[in-house]
Amino acid sequence: MKKNQLVKVSFVLLFSFILGSVLTGCSKPASTPAPAQKQQVIWASTIGPIDAGIVAALEDAYEKKTGVRVRHVGAGTGEALKIGQTGSVDLVLTHAKALEEKFVADGYGTQRYDFMFNDFVIMGPAEDPAGIKGEKSALAAMKKIADKKVQFISRGDNSGTNVKEKELWEAAGIKPQGDWYRIYEKGAQGNVPTLLYTDEQKAYTVMDRATYITTKDKIKLAVLVEKDELLLNYITLIPVNPQKLKGINSEGANAFVQWLVSEEAQRLVKEFGKDKYGEPLFFPNSPAGKKV
Repeated sequence: MKKNQLVKVSFVLLFSFILGSVLTGCSKPASTPAPAQKQQVIWASTIGPIDAGIVAALEDAYEKKTGVRVRHVGAGTGEALKIGQTGSVDLVLTHAKALEEKFVADGYGTQRYDFMFNDFVIMGPAEDPAGIKGEKSALAAMKKIADKKVQFISRGDNSGTNVKEKELWEAAGIKPQGDWYRIYEKGAQGNVPTLLYTDEQKAYTVMDRATYITTKDKIKLAVLVEKDELLLNYITLIPVNPQKLKGINSEGANAFVQWLVSEEAQRLVKEFGKDKYGEPLFFPNSPAGKKV
């Protein structure tokens, strides 16, 4: 199994996954095995960082350093948090603050750790029938799209990207509806399929910058609105609470989290993507990361 392959499984299959039935052969065991309870950490990650490749890079770096294997399940933020509520994973990587805070408040997560960030952009066809290009306000841009009823594609799956889109509509005082507003039926597959579909439709969408950077050679859509503070995209780590759910590798998850927020891992975040794309895909956001 490729580590960055999206895992679309039922919770029953996911449980089997956690037991290791589908992990067999994913990698060689460490030459000096860690204690059984520490050999593997499982996290549910929002799909964007998986598609970008940073999740696999972090897993590889941590295994090389410690001998502990880390494997991921890919899902939109809303679904990733639901997976966390089953106790099938040891921690989650998500990007929707309100949903994360509820996850912790309900006792499923121990606490939120600032990890990294990038930003969202509003994309559309270069001819820009909504006339939003260069608009400084994301909310003003959303209003123009709605007023002119130009086609807009939404993931519609309660992922972090979809949550951000809904926040923008709400802040703009708009309830999008009508033929111009379309929910992509395969939006749960992730940002890349959604962006490619939006490109085919010559429509508008809200997308994270990392997806745009890694996909821009395949599309004609342009970034039309960017760098509004409302478009910042904060990505957070949350260990699953072992007092709420049984079978959690709390020790392994916490050790992994502490490494992820350390200067070493944050430096990896800072440099990731520069060699291939000429610019970083994410930026460090832990207290230690802000110093690198």
